[in-house]
Amino acid sequence: MQLFKYLRGASLTLLVAALLSGCDAVVMSPSGDVAVQQRDLLVWATVLMLLVIVPVIVLTLWFAWHYRESNTEANYKPDWTHSTVLELVIWSVPLMIIIALGAMTWVSTHKLDPYRPLDRIDAQTPVPVGLEPLTVEVVALDWKWLFIYPEQGIATVNELAAPVNHPIRFKITASTMMNSFFIPAMAGQIYAMAGMETKLHGVINEPGVYKGFSANYSGAGYSQMKFDFHGLSEEDFASWVAKVKASDGNLSRDKYLQLEEPSIDDPVSYYGQVDPTLYYGIFNRCVEPGQTCMEDMMYHGGMDKHAGHHGDAKAEHADHQDHAGHQSHGGHHE
Repeated sequence: MQLFKYLRGASLTLLVAALLSGCDAVVMSPSGDVAVQQRDLLVWATVLMLLVIVPVIVLTLWFAWHYRESNTEANYKPDWTHSTVLELVIWSVPLMIIIALGAMTWVSTHKLDPYRPLDRIDAQTPVPVGLEPLTVEVVALDWKWLFIYPEQGIATVNELAAPVNHPIRFKITASTMMNSFFIPAMAGQIYAMAGMETKLHGVINEPGVYKGFSANYSGAGYSQMKFDFHGLSEEDFASWVAKVKASDGNLSRDKYLQLEEPSIDDPVSYYGQVDPTLYYGIFNRCVEPGQTCMEDMMYHGGMDKHAGHHGDAKAEHADHQDHAGHQSHGGHHE
């Protein structure tokens, strides 16, 4: 009987090990500095909590064995009620762990804020003075990813590339459904929402091809909403940009409206040219002709309120003609 139980336990252990052997534990072995810091935070938080969990489990098993019914030598004290030493241990140890966790989490929350520009490439390398991050505009579509490189004047679908050891600044929005942009090897996930823009700063430190996907359920094609992220040398990235530029695709607003239609498991596609005002139109919900951009609706709403208070909005209207980006964003007014 004992042999049977042993064999059953060993078989279950081997089965679990076999099932887990195909898992890619990328979260615990990332290739980007931000993800490494997040991994370290997870590890340290787990270690701190185990300082309580492991002794509690061990003592629970020990007490159950030591005070078993058959152990007549166990010291039985039915009138015992208090121990100052035990009370100090019970309260002080968890309190110190909570203080340590709180301090560590507070510092890391600010340091790893996805909106915060990077100040280092890795633990030993600060960001060189004057090195500007690569800007990538990310649009979550149904059910595919659109990546616009405004500085390079190109766009891609379901493929992303960036130089190794070069900071990246992602500006993220969505066409309709809320999604979550996630490259586990590089940094944590962040939501993509229609009519809103979120940001993420990251860096990849090792060349390779990494998986990216949506980590938020968004409908029928959610499971196929994946892309490859290529970490390239500066020379290889320049070659990749040249390859995309050489493609015939031209991502105009009309072409985007066709691309925006829901589809599943789309192939990688390149656009050598892209409307420079397209991301603004997507973000402000005014891609189609005749639509009023959200920025303008909010501005006019503020103008009306201001006019109600002061009775004169002429000067404000003149200022609006020169407000930042107004002449170049490509939006439409009523």
